Amino acid sequence: MRLTILVNDSIWRCAGALLGLQRHNGAFSLRSLAPEKSCLVDFFLDSRRGTVQYGDIWISIENNPMQPPTKSEFKRVPALDKCFSILELLSASDRPLGISEICKKLDLNKSTVFNIVHTLVDLQVLEFAANGKLAFGTFLYVLGKAASRKAELIRTVRPYLQQISRETDFSAFLGVRAGQRAVIVDKVDAAVDIKVSSEVGMRLPLVAGAGGKALLSLLPDSEIDEILATNGLKRFTSHTCVDKRKFKEDILSIRRGEVALDVEEYLDGIVAVAVPINSHREGLQAAIWAVGLKRPESDTDIQKLSSLLKHVAKELDIRFGSR
Repeated sequence: MRLTILVNDSIWRCAGALLGLQRHNGAFSLRSLAPEKSCLVDFFLDSRRGTVQYGDIWISIENNPMQPPTKSEFKRVPALDKCFSILELLSASDRPLGISEICKKLDLNKSTVFNIVHTLVDLQVLEFAANGKLAFGTFLYVLGKAASRKAELIRTVRPYLQQISRETDFSAFLGVRAGQRAVIVDKVDAAVDIKVSSEVGMRLPLVAGAGGKALLSLLPDSEIDEILATNGLKRFTSHTCVDKRKFKEDILSIRRGEVALDVEEYLDGIVAVAVPINSHREGLQAAIWAVGLKRPESDTDIQKLSSLLKHVAKELDIRFGSR
């Protein structure tokens, strides 16, 4: 994939806001979207094009004489104004709100609110609570991750991810359930040369891997059965469990206090251990998982991780429960 950004003195700030471009004495810099990586790639722009690889994306930056639209050419998008009015209203409310309430409070047409709300639900920015009213969805954790670390869940769990990564050769992840996917909302990579890593915001199948099993264990049986009936079990490797009865038994054992295990079930050569997190927040399913390379001492690794993750889950249960 190749992305070309045309940059001149007037619009480099716009590109910078989107991709992390910074300017230093005539040079533009590409900074990793994950600020903690401290990854900075500098290249100078003159009459030549500058090209840099960022993951699987090649980004080309070149000078461009065109001028940005003037203020008079700018057209505000009314639908976005209404969308953010709804989000602001929900943020100010101490309880979920129904569509009729939103219409009344904001003096908006019901069909307009209906379409905006269902679009936001489809994007998992909003979600319907048990009473059919609207609350913030789990995807906002991903958006909040990019903006700050103020989300309580991430702020509380991150030191434990660092501990897991520091005490093992495994990368540690925090994920939440978003529909029928597990979404990574925070991570700490292992401090080793060869490691397993995924990006924040990555979505994984809920019926695959240790993290998905841990998240499923937090759901009622009826919902687990519905998810299994809807999705089935895909064979990712020769070790993948495709027997629904056995898969559900594994989930129930996690609910009884066992850890979720993935020994080359999702990816060949990869092992993972996960535990569900009791966040004491209705409608939020969260889990921590540690992922690393399979090696001769993997049995010892799994035992150590299982003990550590159980301890972490117990501490987090106490911390969240006391708030």
